[in-house]
Amino acid sequence: MPLDWQVCSRARLTRDARFDGKFFIAVLTTGVYCRPICPARTCKEHNVRYYATASAAAEAGFRPCLRCRPECSPGTPAWLGTPSTVLRALRLIDEGGLEDGGVEVLAERLGVGPRHLRRLFLKHLGATPITVAQTRRLQFAKKLIDETCLPMSQVALASGFGCVRRFNASIRKAYKRTPTQIRALSKQSSLHAENHYTFHLHFRPPYHWSGMLAFLAAHAIPGVEVVASNTYRRSISLNGLHGYFEVTPDDGKDGLIVQLEFGAPRSLFLIIERVRSLFDLNADWVAIFESIRTDSALRAQVDSAPGIRVPGCWDGFEVAVRAAMQRHMRANQVNSLCRRMVREFGQPYSGHFGLTHVFPEPRALANAKLTAIGVPKPQAEAIQALARAVSDYRINFDRCVGTAVLIRQLTEIPGFANVEAQYIAMRALGEPDAFPSEYLDLHHGLQIGIAQLERRAQDWRPWRSYAAMCLWSVRHGLTSPSRAGELSPRPWPVDTAMPHSEA
Repeated sequence: MPLDWQVCSRARLTRDARFDGKFFIAVLTTGVYCRPICPARTCKEHNVRYYATASAAAEAGFRPCLRCRPECSPGTPAWLGTPSTVLRALRLIDEGGLEDGGVEVLAERLGVGPRHLRRLFLKHLGATPITVAQTRRLQFAKKLIDETCLPMSQVALASGFGCVRRFNASIRKAYKRTPTQIRALSKQSSLHAENHYTFHLHFRPPYHWSGMLAFLAAHAIPGVEVVASNTYRRSISLNGLHGYFEVTPDDGKDGLIVQLEFGAPRSLFLIIERVRSLFDLNADWVAIFESIRTDSALRAQVDSAPGIRVPGCWDGFEVAVRAAMQRHMRANQVNSLCRRMVREFGQPYSGHFGLTHVFPEPRALANAKLTAIGVPKPQAEAIQALARAVSDYRINFDRCVGTAVLIRQLTEIPGFANVEAQYIAMRALGEPDAFPSEYLDLHHGLQIGIAQLERRAQDWRPWRSYAAMCLWSVRHGLTSPSRAGELSPRPWPVDTAMPHSEA
């Protein structure tokens, strides 16, 4: 990805946090690469080089800075401009797509040749798929060393290294120190109980935390999710194990604190990546909203509530089930049915803070008698058909499937129209250009009809999902910025704005 040298230079000299993760600074005299916000002494311009990704800097032979910790930077926006093939490959790499068969198997899953895939990665990211995967493993390993008390053997497994010996060699090569020496420098202030972890996840400011929390509160599944006291909590299930996490703002810093309880360290990487997606931490707000605010109807909202993000989800199946139930129902009816469904078909979880169950698995709902708990027959049949398709692997929400493919698959199920499919793609796949135009909140926010809204939305591409969140916030009164830590006085009752619901 081409970088503007003058922009990078100004951002480096001013240590502008808005550029954190947008590029990395390689220092020729020390052989390290840093974030734009690195507190180290500023180098002369002729001694630095700029790279769009950490992987590109590593490919060029530079090692990560121990002071500014590049592994803590927000996701690289360079990826947002890459072709869908590269984005899908990155998502597969996040989920261990190179573990079984390497680049050849990864390319086969994407429907391209391995040489072509390498060319795409070098062109758009400046590094090969192997280097990207290796850099991510190293970054997460460094994060585990700094922020957890896991034994090094478990850090090696959790970060995707096949053995401790390879882990030690890779860390020493990248950081010129052993894992034990790096942990000694981290100065951890507290110890955690077994299977309890704390992670600090960074984002580019600004971030409209109260708006994100209000949206999640309006869509929380009782017993599975709880929003209270400026905190989001939920139970999780992964590979047959149960746990929970909670997320709060990191006061005084551009980040969130994640408290996690889970019994399998090897799943930590995937869990943290899902949390980042849920809270849309990789978004480049400035770049996105510079294009959206050109519309006069959205300009005031963008300027008065900076940092609006698109909420993701933990599991796309949950979002799809709730979307199917929202037709013709009020929000309190949906919540009541979700509570019954979770209690009847979900697995109990003896968690904390009102978390009583994990959401039912697709196989548990495939043949469940949903009408017996009050779900109307059309919605029950839609949920069962969806559950069967997910159980048979005909539909998946693992973020590597193409948006158009998922929308087509969902709309083939009776009970799922395009508006639900667009909404699910927006939250489950993190699709920035999804646009559920038939939601009443969207066209009522501008006081125009659906057809006129769809025509107008063409000017918001490829960020229509963010424009949709702006329109939702207009509709529900979130028009003034709030400090992190303050819930909006009016949660977003978005469920009442589903098609055919009561206005």
